Amino acid sequence: MKKLLTICLLSLLWGCSNKAIDLSGETTIKPGDYIKAFAPIKGNYTTSDTNFVKKADTIKIGVKALLQFIPDSAVQQMVTNQKKETIYPVGLIEKETEKYFLILVKSKKTAKLFVYVTDEKLKYLGNKELLNNENKDAYARSVSINKEPTFVISKETYSKDKELKFSRSGWIFNAGAGFMIVVNDSNETPQNNEIINPLDTLPSLAKLSGDYKRNEKNFISIRDGKDAKTYLFFIHFEKNNADCIGELKGSLTLSSPTAGQFTQNGDPCIIDFSFSGNTVRVKEQGTCGNHRGIKCFFDDSFTRKKPSKSKKKQK
Repeated sequence: MKKLLTICLLSLLWGCSNKAIDLSGETTIKPGDYIKAFAPIKGNYTTSDTNFVKKADTIKIGVKALLQFIPDSAVQQMVTNQKKETIYPVGLIEKETEKYFLILVKSKKTAKLFVYVTDEKLKYLGNKELLNNENKDAYARSVSINKEPTFVISKETYSKDKELKFSRSGWIFNAGAGFMIVVNDSNETPQNNEIINPLDTLPSLAKLSGDYKRNEKNFISIRDGKDAKTYLFFIHFEKNNADCIGELKGSLTLSSPTAGQFTQNGDPCIIDFSFSGNTVRVKEQGTCGNHRGIKCFFDDSFTRKKPSKSKKKQK
């Protein structure tokens, strides 16, 4: 009798411990239970725009569940149509100070793969789109993730003479600047390369925020930072007929209402920013060779342009 009672008790406990976790968000989810929904990614990870949908789990995560761990503004960046899109966990990369959650956001016609980052206590830090199935061109796209992790987003195609054309951009997450490019490799001519502005959709409500341009190939985007003295920026320039290219995403800190500086631990690059009216001047002070060609420097002025009507509506 005691043996039978023990077996029944163990069966009951086993059943409770394996009860499906409610990820709808209608009830409060424990952080540990939420993490269990994501399969651990221990080594390198690779997927492409043709198979990334298949790599997601069948478990569904409700928007209300996501909102328990991610701010509403971040959810809106990833889930643009909450009534028609479904969220699936793909995997989790755990490091000492960050956690990287891969999620699939899918509707009947579209699918997108995102990574979002939290600290060890699940405080949200940032997100980035890695892949989607909406590109209607001749390129095959993929993403590979190593242990660091670095997210290498690639696109490849073959020219009419069967020559492989490729572009690869490697992204890492930096707690002070968000996702930033550390590798930019291509064998395509510059005019065929798409310049991706990672800050384009971020808020630009602060006094100095906006798009400062000389032309489409030479510009700096400045966006609102975490406080009144901090701004995010993305700068891209091409000199000497695109023979020398520079690009950098980071965070600048104001030392006065019209002057600021970019500096980052572990990076010898230092850039001064000076604002006057609708103009910003950037001047390289440190060694920024990791972010530009050897024959050109971060040393130029850009003029702020009026935002388009569509961007005004987004604000």
